[in-house]
Amino acid sequence: MPVKTFRPLTPSTRYITIASFDEITKTKPEKRLVQTRKKTGGRNCYGRVTSRGIGGGHKQKIRLVDFKRDKRGIEAKVVAIEYDPRRTARLALLEYKDGDKRYILAPMGLRVGARLMSGSTAPPEIGNALPLKLIPVGLAIHNIELQQGRGAQMVRSAGGAATLMARDAGYAILRLPSGEIRKVQEMCYATIGQVGNAEHENVVMGKAGRNRHRGIHPLSRGVAKNPVDHPMGGGAGKTSGGGHPVTPWGVITKGFKTRKKCKPSDRLIVTRRDGRPMKQK
Repeated sequence: MPVKTFRPLTPSTRYITIASFDEITKTKPEKRLVQTRKKTGGRNCYGRVTSRGIGGGHKQKIRLVDFKRDKRGIEAKVVAIEYDPRRTARLALLEYKDGDKRYILAPMGLRVGARLMSGSTAPPEIGNALPLKLIPVGLAIHNIELQQGRGAQMVRSAGGAATLMARDAGYAILRLPSGEIRKVQEMCYATIGQVGNAEHENVVMGKAGRNRHRGIHPLSRGVAKNPVDHPMGGGAGKTSGGGHPVTPWGVITKGFKTRKKCKPSDRLIVTRRDGRPMKQK
């Protein structure tokens, strides 16, 4: 999917790039597979702002994506490639022989008319979902389960792909897009191929209004606020308060490790994403 650029006739078109949407074959979603998304403005049930930077934006519908691929052994036909406003990847609409329709993430190279299948009997081809135990070593995969039967949780964004490196003692060893190497139970399901829409990383917003359309509201800098509103507010002239950058609640924002020190999944991580081996406890 190439991106479109524009002649810089206005300041907003000087740097802006948009997706070409050449691969989209169906513009309206399946009514049975969408839900209305209610906007919250970043507020909880008490009306208090719990997530800053959220407000406005275009109306969006939630597409119900089948991350479990639990219709095993039944062949499905790809009838359309669709756009999803709430994710970077494209969606493929599958129609099974029994008439059931479901959305899946569209892998790179998938075309309308292709035949897909999930289950132990499915061949290791693009778009098919198989247990890690049956996938040949070295293939690119995505849509990976962390727990058997729970549904895919890893490698779901545009252009993402993990590599199956080896299998050992009931576990498959995967290299994730972040560079982390971790173990996953070999009975967990994954989908063959790389997630489509890989050119998404080349899209440039170009103007503030495009973020407003997405529901991303601008944020005020902490140093521009009053002392009562932010730890870095106040002072005569521009100053950061002489302290480390923090949130309005005093939590360090730069260089502060947010991952818990002791997590059950630590034993499954072989190499961290920075290349250092994980210390086993």
